[in-house]
Amino acid sequence: MSLPHAILTALLEKPSSGLELTRRFDRSIGYFWSSTHQQIYRELGKLEQAGRIKALPAAVPARGQKKEYEVLPAGREELAAWVALPEDPRPVRDPLLLRMRAAAVVGAAGMGPELRRHLTLHERQLAEYREIEERNFTPAPTTDEDRLRYLVLRGGIDLETFWIGWLTRVIADLDG
Repeated sequence: MSLPHAILTALLEKPSSGLELTRRFDRSIGYFWSSTHQQIYRELGKLEQAGRIKALPAAVPARGQKKEYEVLPAGREELAAWVALPEDPRPVRDPLLLRMRAAAVVGAAGMGPELRRHLTLHERQLAEYREIEERNFTPAPTTDEDRLRYLVLRGGIDLETFWIGWLTRVIADLDG
């Protein structure tokens, strides 16, 4: 997955200024593909130079006015080609799992509070995803676009449910 493709996706959903895009990213794509605001602005410049997006003309020219971007046909073609590419799953790379493996060597003293903190964070994230589900996908989605968006959200819900169940078992076992 790459940031340029995430930006093209977001701009195809809705032409936006860089600031609007970074805010939308924080509330949607950022849940599964995080990026800093600086990275987003840098990629906007690269995509514009590559002819994949363009800044829309301002309704009223003004100094310091934010640019709003839209995707050009070359950007849509790039995104469609990328969607069709095969990609292998990525291995899990989670610092908590590595710390637990290290604890097997040096001892698990102090792991309990960190595991409980992670459990709380996953519970909060699941609650946030459930709120999004209730707000945006009740009743059930009817268009292909909304169904695909919901399936991404459902993946997040399922991952958080996994982490909560796993952490609950780990904590119970270590407290055992």
